[in-house]
This record gives sequence, structure tokens and C-alpha cells, in this order.
Amino acid sequence: MNPVEEFESECRERVTSYRADDCELRELSQQWLREAYRSKYMYNFTALGRPVIQLPQDIVAIQELLWRVKPDLVIETGIAHGGSLIMHAACLVANGGGHVLGIDIDIREHNRVEIENHPMASHITMLEGSSIDPAMVERVHEFAARHRNVLVILDSNHTHDHVLAELQGYAPLVSRGSYCVVLDTIVEDLPADAFPDRPWGPGNSPRTAIAAYLASDSGFEVDAELDAKLLITCAPGGFLRKP
Repeated sequence: MNPVEEFESECRERVTSYRADDCELRELSQQWLREAYRSKYMYNFTALGRPVIQLPQDIVAIQELLWRVKPDLVIETGIAHGGSLIMHAACLVANGGGHVLGIDIDIREHNRVEIENHPMASHITMLEGSSIDPAMVERVHEFAARHRNVLVILDSNHTHDHVLAELQGYAPLVSRGSYCVVLDTIVEDLPADAFPDRPWGPGNSPRTAIAAYLASDSGFEVDAELDAKLLITCAPGGFLRKP
């Protein structure tokens, strides 16, 4: 076994150990996550100069997927400050090229200006409107038809109905071997009062939407190995692979 294969084998062994029922590290990770959400820890980071409201672990996980899958189009619902759009565009450029399509019901003008003035701007298209509006879904499908390898990330309204509608609208665009990443499934594991000013919570979350979508024989499967590797993630059960 050469050194590269040996290192990869050791990584696989560690990840397998994390899946054990008595894994103390997993339980500690869950405790840390609950406190991290309470303290808004994930609001502290930037990607290439723009705020990105994500856990660093998930940022790394997504760049791993982008490098491995090599999509030429990433579709992301939810833009906020634009950090994730910019980060994904940079990954695609490093991978040989591609485009990022961002959708948001309200693109704040100051965020739009910053995104459009960023060096990655030529690799980004933004659409304003509801991601589940049939006209928007049709528009995105038309855009995606010009691309050969598509990866989708859902990170907008986190209610069950909204995420399920996004899955139904955009998951069919995902290419074989690629992913539909549904973020903030952790809502299902957090206390009911964790989001007092939001319409989502346990029982009404991205996780319940995924369960409903997978029950429809969607052709996707949860990447359990990636779940086990991350431990600290906002998207447990949310990395959906299309074999």
C-alpha cells in the first residue's frame, strides 16, 4: 500500500469508529452544536471576503464535494451576504470552470453590490424571487439545461413545506454521482425554542421534508459516511447523493 492509500485507509477506519453507538466524540459534538447555535457561532466567518453563515466543517465538506463531483453548475437557494456563492464559484474555477446560480426571495441591495463587485462575479448569476414559485422553478430548469453536471444546495426557508417543494423542484436537476445538499436539518435536533422568531422547528424542518421526499422513491440516498466524518454539521442526514 502506498502512502496515499495508507492515509486514506486510516481516515476510513477513523470515520467507521465514529459511527459506533458508544462514540463519546459524537455525543460531545452534539453538546457543542447546541451551544454553538445558541451563541450564533456560525455567523463569525467569511469566505473570500464575504460573510458566510455556515459551520466551518460544512464549508470544508461542500468544497470536498465540489472537488470530487466537479459540477459545472451549482444551484443554491438562499443568498444572504453571498459568501457561499463566492466560495462555490472559486471552487469551480479551481476545478476548471463552472457557474453558480443563486436564488433568493429578497436580495438586499448592499449584498448585491458587494457580490457583483467581487472578482468571482462573472461566475455567478442571481435570481430574485421565491424559489418555489413555479415560474422560478421553470426558469432554473431552463438555465440548468445548458449544463451537464449539476449540484444543488438548499438553504433558504427551512419549513417542511418549503424545503419539500424545493426538493421536488430542484433535486431532479441533480446529475448522477452528484448531490443535493439540504442544510439546517439540525433544526430537528435542537430545542423547540431555538428559533423563536422563525416559522420552523422540530417536526417542521428540513429533516422532515427529506424524510417525505425520500419516501417518494426519489432516487437519492443519504451519505451516511459523510455524516459520520463530519460529526459537527448543520446538515445531519442532509447530504443526499444521487448514485
